[in-house]
Amino acid sequence: MPGRIKIRPEAQAENTNMQTLTIAGVEIVAGTRQQIELPVANLYTHTELSMTVKAVSGRKAGPTLFVSAAIHGDEINGVEIVRRLLQHKALRSLRGTLLTIPIVNVHGFLNNSRYLPDGRDLNRSFPGSPKSSLAGRMAHTFLNEVVLKCTHGIDLHTGARHRSNLPQIRADIKDKSTLAMAESFAAPVILHSSTRDGSLREIASSNQIQVLLYEAGEALRFDEVAIRAGVSGILNVMRHIGMLPPSRSKKSKRSSMIAGQSAWLRATSSGVLRAIVPLGAFVTKGDVLALISDPLGDSDSDVKIMASDDGIVIGRTFLPLVYEGDALFHIAKYKANIEEALEQVNAFREAFEPEIYPIADDYDDHPPIAG
Repeated sequence: MPGRIKIRPEAQAENTNMQTLTIAGVEIVAGTRQQIELPVANLYTHTELSMTVKAVSGRKAGPTLFVSAAIHGDEINGVEIVRRLLQHKALRSLRGTLLTIPIVNVHGFLNNSRYLPDGRDLNRSFPGSPKSSLAGRMAHTFLNEVVLKCTHGIDLHTGARHRSNLPQIRADIKDKSTLAMAESFAAPVILHSSTRDGSLREIASSNQIQVLLYEAGEALRFDEVAIRAGVSGILNVMRHIGMLPPSRSKKSKRSSMIAGQSAWLRATSSGVLRAIVPLGAFVTKGDVLALISDPLGDSDSDVKIMASDDGIVIGRTFLPLVYEGDALFHIAKYKANIEEALEQVNAFREAFEPEIYPIADDYDDHPPIAG
């Protein structure tokens, strides 16, 4: 079944030699914005569902970048990041083609669920097959109709429910070009992350497509700092790969701290968690990060959760009720210049933390607080 399409004409293409890009049988027209609907498996009520691809094609040739959100249906920060990205005036100077997929896992998004109705994780189902499970079929469609037609990609994620992530880029930093792309995003932390079997990043990398994974915020919650940083980071990457002209801003460029390893601290007993350090805190080995207490009030039974390495807290649970073995704090190991790294994190917060709520007539320049 061919994809449905909506086209909004823009300026005529200046370069008629641009490579033709076709999605679901629909040709992407240079110098236009198009909306293409990729049919996916219908609901059991026969209600038709589609995966929406919003394409912005520049007037001149350049890279093809996909930006995907909600592969896990309850990770909704990316949906808002894509919405704001598409409204950004910088796209008027676009070279090449931007393919945005605001909601990849449509079924999960409708049900506030990370997973698909078949219980599978879409981000462990690549490359998929047109004759496999629901997850496999969706993965196959997304991979072949979008991902394999791109030169670069950015996949947007959040932490799980009741668990938040400091804005961070996960990538294979052993690849120099991918590392340079990750550094251009300018998130506080870049974490080296090997690809996982069946993941979008794995299948893209095996096809020589450079992909960054942006983690920020918590499932089913809008995080304004994470959203603003996400939009800014994507635009930075687009400048880096030549899709947008260099920024005219004279502000000093933020750098990222690079961590080669990370580890989760887990609860050593069950009880009520009282966290002492916030997300983004720098810790040293032996620091007390939290106490697990007896909910019945026995203070003599408090259990200390202590840092096992020097580093920065890039993820933590916000659920105070924990079982033994639950993941509590995600620490990116870091032993370099802590003071310099702390300055970078503080500069990041100052750049993206909203100072005031916007007035009604100022939404375009200062989007409403999302959260």
